[in-house]
Amino acid sequence: MTKADAETTGTAGTIGASKGLAWLLVITGAAGLLAAWVITLDKFKLLEDPNFVPGCSLNPIVSCGNIMKSEQASVFGFPNPMLGLVTYAMVIAIGVGLLAGARYRRWYWLGLNAGTLFGVGFCTWLMQQSLYEINSLCLWCCLAWAATIVMFWYVTSHNVRSGVVPAPAGVRTFFAEFTWVLPVLHLGIIGMLVLTRWWDFWTG
Repeated sequence: MTKADAETTGTAGTIGASKGLAWLLVITGAAGLLAAWVITLDKFKLLEDPNFVPGCSLNPIVSCGNIMKSEQASVFGFPNPMLGLVTYAMVIAIGVGLLAGARYRRWYWLGLNAGTLFGVGFCTWLMQQSLYEINSLCLWCCLAWAATIVMFWYVTSHNVRSGVVPAPAGVRTFFAEFTWVLPVLHLGIIGMLVLTRWWDFWTG
């Protein structure tokens, strides 16, 4: 455990975080919330007028309208972005709390990690459906995916480095030095999948 990590652990069993992580949670949460808000508004407009064309429907591939009209867009029985309105707002609140000096117990950090893991898993499923079933891409969805992925890896890094999640010393050292590699690699893989999925369209 590094000195910086040690300083995040309180005597009452609570754990804080650096301002860097706090700001990251605020920024990624705000990005996800913005995406969810715009998609929700467009979804309601689409329900009112089936001929409505969202502003991010740019071509046959980059078409938010196709995504919004799909069954996958309401997998829980209501529009998916409505879930984002709640969860991303919670992330912002956690980040603001950390900026104000809040410290959370281990179970709270584990809960945040589990929530971001669910988010990444759900986004991964949506990516697969978008690329290979719906055959369209939504730019606002992409923003939410990117925000969730970055959020997940940095929360995981914090939890490993602070001892919330037990890990060997080598793993803690890796996260302390190279956390940025993981979201960059993750997003790079997604970018390559998008590029190769519609290679003929992008290069035509």
